[in-house]
Amino acid sequence: MKPHALIIRTAGTNCDGELVHAFEMAGARTSLIHINRLIDHPQVLDQSDLIGFPGGFSYGDDISAGRIFANTLRHRLFHPLQNAVRRGVPMIGICNGFQVLVKLGLLPDPFQPTWIQSFTLADNLNGRFVDRWVQLHVNPSSRCIWTKDLDRIELPIAHGEGRLVAQSDHLVQQLRDNGQVALRYAADDNPNGSVDDIAGICDPTGLILGLMPHPERYMDATNHPQWTRRDKQPPPTGLVMLTNALNHIAGRSSTVTIS
Repeated sequence: MKPHALIIRTAGTNCDGELVHAFEMAGARTSLIHINRLIDHPQVLDQSDLIGFPGGFSYGDDISAGRIFANTLRHRLFHPLQNAVRRGVPMIGICNGFQVLVKLGLLPDPFQPTWIQSFTLADNLNGRFVDRWVQLHVNPSSRCIWTKDLDRIELPIAHGEGRLVAQSDHLVQQLRDNGQVALRYAADDNPNGSVDDIAGICDPTGLILGLMPHPERYMDATNHPQWTRRDKQPPPTGLVMLTNALNHIAGRSSTVTIS
């Protein structure tokens, strides 16, 4: 049976359909559920092999991006999510989903007895919403299962609050030392001023990834703005990332071939 990916949405989420389509393209069966229904039926989390937190503007980004969604998860679904972490369920938070995971305290360390927020995603340094493609480097020493076998990649971004900020330099160094920095913006292509050019981080196991770029928007070669000018089309980055997670679940030692 295909692995089951659960995508959680709420008011203001607007990338949920794309993430459903992306997981299905990678080979998963999917369920899209509103958080209110998940609160009423938390056992759905126990039946999921992967969990996705999509992008958008949850609750209009009132107060701050992802804050209300994160607080709802903390107060109503903390223990079911904690059980999913303990089961080793791969999770991905994209853009607003990343904002949710860091404000929930699930990233960077979900193994604390109570999740504590130590990072945030603040306003872009230029004070503007940025919508474009960016150059990224995959950290070769990262534990992240989602970015396995990737190196230099490109992905689109679309955010106004994407600047990763830490409570201290020590916390950033811990991410480096633990192999939890999954993705960095190219040195000359940091669109928001994130500390250490960080575009995505994972938890200590490498199973939970949060990132500002949108892998679900690059699932086919034709999604890339330069696709007609390329002699050779590389495998779409988003498809590789989601396939990596499915392969991890299947217990395979290598990714499937993507034509």
